[in-house]
Amino acid sequence: MKQTNRRNFLGRGVATAAAAAAVAVPAAAQPDKPTKRVIYKDGKKPAPGAKPPLFNSTVAYGNLLFIAGVGAHVPGDIKSHTKIVLDSIQQQLEGVGSSMEKVLKANVYLNDIKDWPAMNEVFQGRFGAEPPVRTTIAAAGGIPGNSLVEIDVIAYI
Repeated sequence: MKQTNRRNFLGRGVATAAAAAAVAVPAAAQPDKPTKRVIYKDGKKPAPGAKPPLFNSTVAYGNLLFIAGVGAHVPGDIKSHTKIVLDSIQQQLEGVGSSMEKVLKANVYLNDIKDWPAMNEVFQGRFGAEPPVRTTIAAAGGIPGNSLVEIDVIAYI
């Protein structure tokens, strides 16, 4: 008897939930849908009619922030390149109200996998006590622009 009552109760609950889901919610009552926002360097939007850029360096979607790969295109070793890249990412994050501590995911692309230990020396601690998840690879053919490292991140605002 108990089993039957429970099944009837569960069956009624599922039917009620399905009926409630079928009722359309007026547009005014729906929460705001996230939108894509391009964050332009120095706040400068391309001129009307200008050729579109190849890619955007920073895009926000809702409270998520996507920063394209940043490299160091100057002479130097892996440690100096890693510092330059991380300083640049930190500046971009802070410029839009985020921080290194709010980075959720980092992708690190090395020109040479042998640079992994030295890159880690500079990388460690830059994202606070709870660092993001990370993927590190050596890019076949190297990093464009002769950088020894390129890093992209996903963060929240």
